[in-house]
Amino acid sequence: MLKDILYKVGIRSVYGNMDISINDLQTDSRKVTAGSCFIAVKGTVTNGHEFIDTAIDKGAVAIICEEMPASLAEKVTYVVVENSAVAAGLISHRFYGETSKRFRLVGVTGTNGKTTIATLLWKLFTGLGYNCGLVSTVQNQVGNKVIESTHTTPDAISLNRLLKQMADEGCTYVFMECSSHAIQQNRIAGLEFQVALFSNITHDHLDYHKTFDEYIRVKKSWFDGLSKSAVAISNADDKRGAVMLQNTQAKKYFYSLQTLADYKGKIIENSLSGLHMLINDVEVHFKLIGAFNAYNLLAVYAAAISLGQEKTEVLQVLSNISGAEGRFDYMISSNEKIVGIVDYAHTPDALLNVLATIKNLRQGVQKIITVVGCGGNRDAAKRPLMAEVACQYSDKVILTSDNPRNEDPLQILKDMEAGVNVVARKKCITIADRREAIKTAVSLGSNEDIILVAGKGHEKYQEIKGVKYDFDDKKVLKEMLEMMEK
Repeated sequence: MLKDILYKVGIRSVYGNMDISINDLQTDSRKVTAGSCFIAVKGTVTNGHEFIDTAIDKGAVAIICEEMPASLAEKVTYVVVENSAVAAGLISHRFYGETSKRFRLVGVTGTNGKTTIATLLWKLFTGLGYNCGLVSTVQNQVGNKVIESTHTTPDAISLNRLLKQMADEGCTYVFMECSSHAIQQNRIAGLEFQVALFSNITHDHLDYHKTFDEYIRVKKSWFDGLSKSAVAISNADDKRGAVMLQNTQAKKYFYSLQTLADYKGKIIENSLSGLHMLINDVEVHFKLIGAFNAYNLLAVYAAAISLGQEKTEVLQVLSNISGAEGRFDYMISSNEKIVGIVDYAHTPDALLNVLATIKNLRQGVQKIITVVGCGGNRDAAKRPLMAEVACQYSDKVILTSDNPRNEDPLQILKDMEAGVNVVARKKCITIADRREAIKTAVSLGSNEDIILVAGKGHEKYQEIKGVKYDFDDKKVLKEMLEMMEK
């Protein structure tokens, strides 16, 4: 019944019968069928209130909105709410059986590391013998079944439908990335998290949030809303790590490589064969590489222990796990022994972390050759910063196209070039065609040089003018390295 799924929703007024059956929920009027409840959400691009009549024509029997329409249809129930986006989350959670109460839900937020942390948690708990769900940028998993991922965090209705599938198939733990967009747009409203993790916060998404303070506030709001029974885990080495948890009711824990914390780590050795670490005075070797992954591993360990897992068993399973696809994925050519690395790094901080790791790993006269671009229709302020970081840590830089989307790729590259100073210009070239840029990088490499292709990672496409063309950085890099060996 309609009245049953409106539990906790801030209702202002009602017109019509609340005792009606609802067949499904929709925020997209094009998907409405007979018996649907249409939730009119004011989005960043479109306003769902403009499609109320369309939804009714297609069979909607209930309309959830923030403003009552001027004319009302017979036999349709209208519910005016305070915030239709929040209502979409709460209604979806209720409609699909409050699934987050049927398993233990763990969320991960932060600028960098979300995908790796969520994926490592899924792999860890699967390795510990649990049936687990994963909601991530790379892919969604229901047990061992892979479901294609289109967003970091799906819309509220799709998300709750997916979570119901996970609950129905016996998942006892679900690990989920929680992007700032998802928090801001209330896609996770109504979900009950047992554990909430914060990785770090750096310059990103300012095309959407407009200011860095707003970006921080949005992420912090998620922790502010946690219940007393939840656990909040934060990175003590991030200067906003403590701020994130200052108003939460949840039980607080911190992890760190640099200061005292509940979960303390120390890097003994960092090489291409992996990380040799101390975690709370226990010596462990991991397959993952880099200081940024040391933080990811600490976050995963902290979450696992807070969920009641046994310390020795957790470290044993973690030591055998590889990372997420497109995160420091590397290959070595057979002849020249050139190291090729593909990474999703698409923020200045993420690129700095990856390049700093590579710089620490290189030996002798190995050159670092970086191929990097920036996405279109996204935060333009980071473009010169990306180029500046690439030039600072590389011996040769090739600026190229990423996903230009609806922007002119040459303008994006011009924006990036603004971050290249006079000295760095000698080692920086611009090649708009991404395949050609990767090919050039390989032709410039020799004698165990290291080539980083950054920005797209796991993605299997390049988006240009609304069309997604097949393009896989790892596949292209491997192809070019093999061609060089012939």
